[in-house]
Amino acid sequence: MKLALHGYGATGQYVVELAPQSVVAIVDRTKSSDTIASYAELTEMSETVDAIIDFSHPSLLPDLLAYGLATKTPLVIATTGFSEAELASIKDAAKEIPIFQSYNMSYGIAMVQQLLKTLIPLAGAYDIELLEKHHNQKVDAPSGTAELLLQTIQTARDVTPVYDRSQTRQKRETNEIGMHAMRGGTIFGEHEVLFAGVDELIEIKHTALSKKVFASGAIKAAEALIQKTAGLYTLETLYTQEDSHVTH
Repeated sequence: MKLALHGYGATGQYVVELAPQSVVAIVDRTKSSDTIASYAELTEMSETVDAIIDFSHPSLLPDLLAYGLATKTPLVIATTGFSEAELASIKDAAKEIPIFQSYNMSYGIAMVQQLLKTLIPLAGAYDIELLEKHHNQKVDAPSGTAELLLQTIQTARDVTPVYDRSQTRQKRETNEIGMHAMRGGTIFGEHEVLFAGVDELIEIKHTALSKKVFASGAIKAAEALIQKTAGLYTLETLYTQEDSHVTH
């Protein structure tokens, strides 16, 4: 498998560390490698690759999609912080090429999603709160993974996210789900879903101990994606036997 890495930050560097024989090109406007062919723009890349792993920035999405569509190259999009319009453009591109897009590359998060789908129908009387913690350099809040977990919860229960209760002087509504973000230090990523019932609590928690887990997940996603037909894949659909059509 030949990979191009779009974005050569900390997680991208772990991709190279974990798959040194697979990454044949790096595309980054500010960083380069001494041992791997490096380019500032995708259009400058001369290598033919089986897939592109993207750990870059939302502003570079148009270039990434344009290159993927022009060359029919599968895309693993691990960048976070997309707008609704940008997510729509990813969905449109997936009509022509295989795209895997997730706010979290960890297989553990996929397991959490499955646990939530099983638990929520059994927990109708429980209030749900979602807490995420990240390092002090993270810009977006709440995290993309928190929003991903929210979407999973909303498929099983009608809940309305509440991002700030500081201006509200009223009791919690039963259909609310509080979304809480904490920033500090070098926390890689921690997500907790709390089910609060009468005199008892249930907590589902996922903690990333290193960014390597995201790099490893992206590599595995690329391996699976190159076997797929056009479509938009998620952690829940990528590893199924049947090909996916365009989905959320």
